[in-house]
Amino acid sequence: MSKFVYRMQNILNLKYKLEDQAKMEFATARRRLTEEEEKLEHFYRRKDSYEEEGRRLREDTLEVMDILENRNAILQMDEFIELQKLEVAKAEAALEVERQKLQEVMQERKVQEKLREKAFEAFIKEENAKESKEVDELVSYTYGQKRR
Repeated sequence: MSKFVYRMQNILNLKYKLEDQAKMEFATARRRLTEEEEKLEHFYRRKDSYEEEGRRLREDTLEVMDILENRNAILQMDEFIELQKLEVAKAEAALEVERQKLQEVMQERKVQEKLREKAFEAFIKEENAKESKEVDELVSYTYGQKRR
């Protein structure tokens, strides 16, 4: 039996490399989104601590300057939170783009694998046909020798 050689193996290998690269880009985008979400969560916790500090300042002796500084800090955190929400949205959009690229590359790789499987099946059928022909020739030759 001869060896199976897929003519487009180099293309299939390229598809594997492209898929690996797309997976790495997707992982990078996912990591960035996680970082942005962690920053947002940090800003929320910081704002909560400022609000708690503001309640504490109002319960004790009223220090107007401290209360105003606290209020300004809370307003500043609100701005930071809004900006960070935009960053999270950008990171989500980038992640979606990378996910779509990965999905497309995976589909292309699967198409190449299917083509390889079909070529292998055709190769097997061809080899079986050759083998069957050889067996038939051998049987015919052996039968012919016996008749003489």
